[in-house]
Amino acid sequence: MTAGGGAEQLRRPLSPMERWYWICDQISPLNVIARVHVTGAVTGEALARAGARLAEEHPLLRVAVAAGPDGSRPCFVAVKDARIPVRTVRCHELAPERWERELNDVELVAPLDLRAGPPARIVDVAQGAPGTAGECHDLILTVSHVIADGTTAMELLRRLVELAAASATAPPADAPWPRRPLPPPEELLPKRINGLPRAAHFVASVIADQIALVLARPRRLEPATPVPPALRRTRLIRHELDAAQLDALVRRCRREDVTVHSALVAAMALTVSGTAGQAGRGARVTVGSPVDFRADLVPPVGPRDAGAYVATVPSHVQVGPTGRLWAVARGAHRDLRRRKRLHQHLALVSLLRFMVPRSVGRSARAVAMVDRVGPGNICLSNIGRYDFPDRAGRWELSGAQFVAGISVSGYLVATVNTSHGSLHWNFTYIDGAVPRERAEWIAHRAVRTLLSGLGLAGTPAPDQGRALMPDTTTTRG
Repeated sequence: MTAGGGAEQLRRPLSPMERWYWICDQISPLNVIARVHVTGAVTGEALARAGARLAEEHPLLRVAVAAGPDGSRPCFVAVKDARIPVRTVRCHELAPERWERELNDVELVAPLDLRAGPPARIVDVAQGAPGTAGECHDLILTVSHVIADGTTAMELLRRLVELAAASATAPPADAPWPRRPLPPPEELLPKRINGLPRAAHFVASVIADQIALVLARPRRLEPATPVPPALRRTRLIRHELDAAQLDALVRRCRREDVTVHSALVAAMALTVSGTAGQAGRGARVTVGSPVDFRADLVPPVGPRDAGAYVATVPSHVQVGPTGRLWAVARGAHRDLRRRKRLHQHLALVSLLRFMVPRSVGRSARAVAMVDRVGPGNICLSNIGRYDFPDRAGRWELSGAQFVAGISVSGYLVATVNTSHGSLHWNFTYIDGAVPRERAEWIAHRAVRTLLSGLGLAGTPAPDQGRALMPDTTTTRG
């Protein structure tokens, strides 16, 4: 089937949330990336066929973005060539870390051309001699945050691998099953959220929250060196909890009556505060949590429908006076649960129509506000357990995980998913604003703080640190 042949095309204006992501991406790349390791023989032809089928199935993979002469009024339009490009990186020897280099040097820093489309690309990092027992591949799918979040990226990669494995020996004979275009997320919000009384209630709660914020003076990560928005580039540091560590974490969280997410938030908050056991009385750290709202929509949206369906809400996590991991985790759990109960994530999506600038040319004030008080300054995006298959056809699959670009939304983002028996905890940061040494300090210390809190044998206790980590400041709102 040719691009769009027989499949319904998506043509509509970008919604406010989509427009904000599109504006951010024009300033600095805002990509979402999923990766999986494949043991077996993968060909570029099979990937190209699978990419074409994937685009035929998903309307949002067959679009470009067109805008007016002044950069306003962006709209989705049909892309002229919906084939997802495939780039192959050949390593004749085994190079397990080469895919990280591709992310750092290309996929996190090179924007997708949304003016021409499609909003996705594929990279095959091929290792070992083709046709030998040692042949393996790291498959990387990069998609624009305008049309995808972490769940979408993982789901698209899963489907891509499934299609490629099926067509590894011959083109598939069956016809694709294109999905129908969905309305923008804002149009699927419950009526009570979009209504004026609910919006007024949310504005009042935001004002109250800002007053509490001023009084609490939470700590935020400030740049060591100011980096202009257009020059911000994302870099990656990877961490992973193995099966035994993951099992210990899950069991301890159940015992403490908290979520894995809140335990990870607590470890990051303690690390950024620089206290790790000696927090000052009342000290707080703001950590943003993207909340998946697919199930809240009317009708609900399933994970197999592409789109960005997360809204980031801030939690002002109290790390004092004890600074103990599980006490901090309980506080973080209560705070996020309260915000979800008040539907702050849904109200935020609804109110974006009043807040998002019209174009990049009019975005300076909004970007400055995000820098000053935005919830993504330090962020933990956790999609939880994602059951990526262990096999596809003759291929063995492992290490499925995702990574998020930051653009102008903050300075440090951690992405988390549990797949193939491991918890992948990836940290991205803005190069220069957060020096590499400091980013590694935060990432390593957060993992050590968590493992130390689990009491695992041989886990070194975190250093006590200083009252404030270098280049961490206290803000007043």
